[in-house]
Amino acid sequence: MIIESLKLNRFRNYDSLKLEFDTGTNIFYGDNAQGKTNILEAIYLCGTTKSHRGSKDREMIQFGQEEAHICMGILKNHAKIQVDMHLKKNKAKGIAINGVPIRKASELFGIANFIFFSPEDLNIIKSGPAERRRFLDLELCQLNKIYLYHLTNYNKIIVQRNKLLKEAAFHPEYFDMLEVYDSQMALHGSKVIEEREKFILHLNEVIRRVHAKLSGGREELRLDYDRNVQAEHFFEQLQRNRDRDVHFKMSTVGPHKDDIRFCIGDLDVRKFGSQGQQRTAALSLKLAEIELVKQEIRDTPILLLDDVLSELDSKRQHYLLDSIGAIQTFITCTGIDDFIENQFEINHVFHVADGVVYE
Repeated sequence: MIIESLKLNRFRNYDSLKLEFDTGTNIFYGDNAQGKTNILEAIYLCGTTKSHRGSKDREMIQFGQEEAHICMGILKNHAKIQVDMHLKKNKAKGIAINGVPIRKASELFGIANFIFFSPEDLNIIKSGPAERRRFLDLELCQLNKIYLYHLTNYNKIIVQRNKLLKEAAFHPEYFDMLEVYDSQMALHGSKVIEEREKFILHLNEVIRRVHAKLSGGREELRLDYDRNVQAEHFFEQLQRNRDRDVHFKMSTVGPHKDDIRFCIGDLDVRKFGSQGQQRTAALSLKLAEIELVKQEIRDTPILLLDDVLSELDSKRQHYLLDSIGAIQTFITCTGIDDFIENQFEINHVFHVADGVVYE
């Protein structure tokens, strides 16, 4: 799959922008705060419905405007696909595929697969559990529509259940409804846990090889899925924790509390690993993600690298650039010297300055 073109209107600092891309490496260079990352954000948003920054729709609309428009041209299996997305300040976003509006945003998943790599990802290991769950969810939602269905329903039920727990103190009759919510929460939550287990198992097979190469064979990296609750015991645990949930007015058990541990032998990298080990493990995770997605979709994903090279030493830079291979890649950076020094093939260069893009 290939991203052929991108059009932006009133998106972030771009009033109007039209770009056509190469099938290989597309580099956006320029000073900081000029709008380079906004282009990568628009591509990722148009393919996944979500901003990698976690931004709300209204935050991505140009200041003083009511809506923004993104149009992305995709080539997949020799067929051209056009995705149009309208962001609105006070309404849900509108999405159309080849001019036909879609009812659910989830229908967009699977048309193209994206892997986003930013400097923040290098800190994923020492960040809080929410960042590691976010990694799981973003990747699994693109690869697995069953997971997307169950996660979407699970998240809706948690919001409703937490609201009920807060209101039950004033309306004791609401307690009878908890049984219904617990049943639905356990149904969808158990599926979320099971799919995460499969994903981590598959990811481990790939990351072990990648990390061995990065560390020169000196270390073996392993991911442990730190479940908050076993899938088969979820409903039972919800009932056991009900008094606790009522007291704290929130759901205290479930996959929304899960985490991932990164281990080298018996060493927990997050707690006891050096900064070098943490960064190497994070880089291994992203490179393994690329390989795993290739295996799952039997195609290449679209790779988005947001100013990552400046955060890596020359050895890791070289390994990352060598690993890209025949993948369409979009890279932001402040200069292109690193690519020249690494003799890395550059197919298309864009200079970004104050919201204007020069080819």
